[in-house]
Amino acid sequence: MSRIANAPVRLPEKVEVSVDGSAVRVKGPQGELEQDVHPTVEVAEEEGVIRCRPREDSRKAVAFAGTMRSIVDNMVHGVSQGFERRLEITGVGYRADAKGQTLNLQLGFSHPITYEVPEGVTVEVEGQTNVVVRGANKALVGQVAADIRAMRPPEPYKGKGIKYADERIIRKEAKKK
Repeated sequence: MSRIANAPVRLPEKVEVSVDGSAVRVKGPQGELEQDVHPTVEVAEEEGVIRCRPREDSRKAVAFAGTMRSIVDNMVHGVSQGFERRLEITGVGYRADAKGQTLNLQLGFSHPITYEVPEGVTVEVEGQTNVVVRGANKALVGQVAADIRAMRPPEPYKGKGIKYADERIIRKEAKKK
């Protein structure tokens, strides 16, 4: 059984946490996040650390306590330092341009693609082929990056498309005559 719930979440300076019954609110320099707490988990703040404990002695309660601990840890990290995902665009004529909360992509289709970035996430374009997605909410940053990648996933023959910066595309050999 996992013991991750036993590890306390340390609070850095400038991060405030408030726990009221069924919700945890974390506020820091990068923003403010809120999460509902599962009914089988008790979350408490004590002396600069947050502890998540199961309310009952069952396997599910222990599992939910570990999950809640990880979520709260990600919230604390997000409001103090933030999260970032980098994407690379590969292909002749493929490029991106960001204006405010709108990302314009040209990915070899007959029309440009416009993506509205949700609130709480910022998108920057470095050069014309590198896209940086930043935000305090880890799940939202990952989802926005996945949505952008899904517009033109990398293909295995030439590697054209949008890929994560740390992703390795396994290339296939073209068909022989």
